[in-house]
Amino acid sequence: MEKILFTLFILISVALILNLPFGYLRSTARKFSLSWFLYIHIPIPFVILLRTWLGFSYKAIPLLLIGSMAGQLLGGYFNKGR
Repeated sequence: MEKILFTLFILISVALILNLPFGYLRSTARKFSLSWFLYIHIPIPFVILLRTWLGFSYKAIPLLLIGSMAGQLLGGYFNKGR
């Protein structure tokens, strides 16, 4: 059980870290433009691939969504601070 929780924690952390640069770039793009849309959606296939490769079911998606959103928001925050 502890191994599964640790692996899930790592997966959520990877989703967060993967979304940081895209959130950074998204914050400079015009809202609802093609680049803004792509910056949000490009990391999703990688997170899905990693989730299925590690054997997690669809039940992990809400936690991964939270991690991805946090990465997007933190990336945007880091860019606004410049």
